Amino acid sequence: MHHYTWLRAFADSWVLLLMFAFFAGVFLWAWRPGSRSAHTDAAQVPFRHDDTPMTDPEDRT
Repeated sequence: MHHYTWLRAFADSWVLLLMFAFFAGVFLWAWRPGSRSAHTDAAQVPFRHDDTPMTDPEDRT
C-alpha cells in the first residue's frame, strides 16, 4: 500500500505539473507568431482539389 500512496502523491504533484506544462507549451506553439500560414494551409486541405463541381451523378458515390 505504501507504493500506491507514493505513486498517488507523485501523480498529484509532479505529473499534474508536467501535464500543465505540456498543455501550455502546445497552446503557445499553436498561437505563436507566424503560424497563420500553416493553419490556413491545414484548413484548406479538404478543398485543395475542389476547382470545379462534379457533374456526373455516378462520380458522387
